[in-house]
Amino acid sequence: MKKKITDYDIKNKKVIIRCDLNVPIKDGIIQDDTRIRASLETINYCLDNGASVIILSHLGKVKSDEDKKKNSLYPVCVRLSELLGREVLFSHDTRSDNLTRMCNNLKIGDVLLIENTRFEDLNGNKESGCDLDLAKYWASLGDLFINDAYGTCHRAHASNVGISKYLESGLGFLVINEVSKLDNIINEDTHPYVVIMGGAKVVDKIKVIENLVSKCDKLLIGGGMAYTFLKALDYNVGNSLVDTESIDFCKRMLDSYQDKIVLPVDSVVSESLDSDKCLEKDINKFNDLDMGLDIGSKTIELFKDNLKDAKRVIMNGPMGVFENKLYENGTREILEYLAKNNIKTLIGGGDSVSSVNKFNLANSFYHVSTGGGATLEYLEGKILPGIGAISDE
Repeated sequence: MKKKITDYDIKNKKVIIRCDLNVPIKDGIIQDDTRIRASLETINYCLDNGASVIILSHLGKVKSDEDKKKNSLYPVCVRLSELLGREVLFSHDTRSDNLTRMCNNLKIGDVLLIENTRFEDLNGNKESGCDLDLAKYWASLGDLFINDAYGTCHRAHASNVGISKYLESGLGFLVINEVSKLDNIINEDTHPYVVIMGGAKVVDKIKVIENLVSKCDKLLIGGGMAYTFLKALDYNVGNSLVDTESIDFCKRMLDSYQDKIVLPVDSVVSESLDSDKCLEKDINKFNDLDMGLDIGSKTIELFKDNLKDAKRVIMNGPMGVFENKLYENGTREILEYLAKNNIKTLIGGGDSVSSVNKFNLANSFYHVSTGGGATLEYLEGKILPGIGAISDE
């Protein structure tokens, strides 16, 4: 077991918290502050228990000086000040004598946000490459390190794994909650246990499928990845998305788990994603120009039939191109069915979360994971580097 923030006496300590404040910003305006709000519990715990707080986070990708201009965390600093109801200090430097002085001068109850950790990637990928000199410098700024950035736990960066090498460390409340909910639904011995997989490419989810298919009772496959499985069964899928490098894998899965894997029997098709014309077709009626963009009404009912007695469900990936109103029905119907029937469901990150938010269902499930890649790797059965590096109890 890994140490948690509550395992430490943090009074009079400078606590370094790695948060995930990677929020969408347009023209300097934050479009969605969900991730900032998600960090408040751990920050406020430190403040309520007599600590000062130093926050590290990344924002976007930084490959050029131009990226630095649009990926500054300063707008986040302003919003964080509003949410905390107190001034949040801001360091424009990621490493400097001035930053060191600012940290040395922090008083109990002070909060300091350091500029985007990925600014250090312009200096030889020192953040994403887990440069230990950089990690040692950041560790020198505080007394304790808390990793509360679940969304980056699958990355071994200087600001999470690196700092953990030089300071006592623990998990923050956001990471604790994510891991607890994931472990609960994965390890619970209730059945039927159904996994719903969607999204685009099979190759991105091979390890997840391999890890879960042997444990679940049914694996329902929708989204773009369904057409690779159908292609493996020699169906004509027209111009639908096919992940050709994964066809052999799909054949192997279908041979081994034909009693578990449930594929679409019909689709909403069009000749172009940009077209406003679409229709439903059975899977065996595709022509060479058809592009499958959502599961059809027969598949929706088939999937619901496989879900009606489910005791727990993991859903990762949408059933179609839900961003387009013409192709949102499959994703919306399945999500609403899970919510309406109070089926214990974990929604697994990325586009799945976007679809849940689009249909205003965020509070309808057992858990909606904040991590995309991190949740996928956890579902693969991997130990996430950002968690593995934390001090043991």
